Amino acid sequence: MFTHKDLAQLQAKSLKMQGFIRQQTFSPENEKTLRRFSSWEVAELIFKANQSTLRGRLSADPSLPQGQVEEDGRQRWYTLEEINELRRRIKVNRKSLMPPRPAGKRAIRAAIANFKGGAGKSTVALHFAHAAALDGYRVLAVDFDPQATLSHSMGLSDVAEEYTVWGIMARDLANETDRMNAATTGAESGTALPRRSLPASITDMGLSDLRASDFIKPTNWPTIDIVPSCANAAFVEFASAQYRHMNPEWSFFAAVSRFLDQLAPDAYDIILFDCPPAIGYQSMNAVFAADVLYIPSGPGYWEYDSTTSFIGQLSEALEDLSRFNGLVPAGTMTLPKAFLDLRFLLTRFESGNELHRAMQSAFGKVFGERLAEHPIEMTRAVEQSGRFLSSIYEIDYRDMTRETWRRARASFDRAYEEFKGNLAAAWDKLEDEA
Repeated sequence: MFTHKDLAQLQAKSLKMQGFIRQQTFSPENEKTLRRFSSWEVAELIFKANQSTLRGRLSADPSLPQGQVEEDGRQRWYTLEEINELRRRIKVNRKSLMPPRPAGKRAIRAAIANFKGGAGKSTVALHFAHAAALDGYRVLAVDFDPQATLSHSMGLSDVAEEYTVWGIMARDLANETDRMNAATTGAESGTALPRRSLPASITDMGLSDLRASDFIKPTNWPTIDIVPSCANAAFVEFASAQYRHMNPEWSFFAAVSRFLDQLAPDAYDIILFDCPPAIGYQSMNAVFAADVLYIPSGPGYWEYDSTTSFIGQLSEALEDLSRFNGLVPAGTMTLPKAFLDLRFLLTRFESGNELHRAMQSAFGKVFGERLAEHPIEMTRAVEQSGRFLSSIYEIDYRDMTRETWRRARASFDRAYEEFKGNLAAAWDKLEDEA
């Protein structure tokens, strides 16, 4: 017989092993650090320029970051901060190296969602975040998944649940309830709405006093921040149901959207959501706040079947939200929910696998141009990155054969470039900030 006490003991043992694994994976200080990037990577893979061009710029202007030189003098290694300074200060073929960003618009938001576990949501979110950072964008990641894979991959492990999406939703409930209590039903009667009371478990936590920035944590990448998750935040689904009962008029699905509205429009360029493998209160917050919806799926029949069920259930859930139409969610998003773009992305794809090619064809026949052209290929380097909670961009190419590393990176680069192009088109459709 096993009780909660046995499970607690097993968790305690597992936490010790988790600490050991982190020591092997991260630095001796138990913190994840970002490696330097070689001048070859900076020139050819990041700036898309010839190495000799970069060397010429560095030689002509000694005030530019010169990087860390190897003992043999053959290679220089740069931090991301140095790369971004180079990006700001030099041009290649008279063109700026700064990434495109529409003027006068807030950050574009993309949700990576599918309720099938193992579809590659966290892997895609992690790699797209890192690729965007190397591209010069400022990124905010929001981890909606209590498994916290994205948070752990970003180097965060000791996270209190009040600083997760649950805290954002509980804070929103308190603030929205106060707003409703202070409102009137109309000019004619001038009567106040019925008083709504919240339990001390919410009001006494001081969540209403927290600033939006208090929920945002830095990562080991200097231009990536994250709203992290943790295992203790798993109860958010139960808590949210209770909160809705306390205040049935609370537009729970807009909590994260309202939170993001509080950030400065130019604080970030891209905001990425890693969603849990379920349709619930957290995932509905993610899809409602998102401008673009990316749905990753494995290339097997069961993944196709699950993806079909996902979009059906998501459609029904979004339709249910339409009953709030007419109520003011006090946010910039409106009902009925509409995405600026929608894409399906195949993951763990093997081009030499006949079944995978057949399923890619089936996806294409059904979803047409909604299917991303470039799938994420399954390679040994991708498997290794998953084992070490790192993206292919974080792994040093000297730790494996360069060809193996380049093949994996090329797959994610192609998928990211397509993703960036889709975001750019959606970005142009966003209304300008007032």
